[in-house]
Amino acid sequence: MADENNKITGQSDDDQADQRVSQDRDKVADRDSDIAELRLQLNAKEEEAKNNYDRYIRQVAEMDNFKKRTARDREESLRYANETLVKDLLPVIDNLERAIGHASSSGNGKLLVEGVDMVLKGFLDTLGKHGVQPVTAVGLAFDPAQHEALAQVETAEHPPNTVVEAHQRGYLMRDRLLRPALVTVSKASISQEKKNVEAEVENDQTDD
Repeated sequence: MADENNKITGQSDDDQADQRVSQDRDKVADRDSDIAELRLQLNAKEEEAKNNYDRYIRQVAEMDNFKKRTARDREESLRYANETLVKDLLPVIDNLERAIGHASSSGNGKLLVEGVDMVLKGFLDTLGKHGVQPVTAVGLAFDPAQHEALAQVETAEHPPNTVVEAHQRGYLMRDRLLRPALVTVSKASISQEKKNVEAEVENDQTDD
């Protein structure tokens, strides 16, 4: 029967076998092509997913940094919220100190001096509870970050560039300078400078 069919179609068994092999090869080639296409699509999706994940990580990091900056700015605002008020109160302290100084020097009004002095101490204690502290000046080396020099005075009692007098207190609010201390700074007297120069000359000659 098969021979009759082959005769009808005009194909031998070998021809039919070759045809089936060719068809199988075509199917395999098509399948390989489909697999390659699917692999390309998969790789593209994986790359897209990776990019989306990286973008998500960056956005999370940016949001975290934004939250930290916001919290830090808020904390900073709260810490120094009363800065303007404190600055406006400082002249009141100055006047109290001047009143005490004048009353003490005149020798009258002892009770007034004691009363004002008590008010001043209470005022300073209250400010201290809110982080306000006076700048230390007298006896220390001049610090331009905290002191403002109004004058210089020749003296042999203090090393040069030492604060010898404070005309007006400076104040710090925590680590922020509200205002510098107004001070007088020492400088070497002419005779002392001359001695220093002579000593340097003698040392140079000795070294030679």
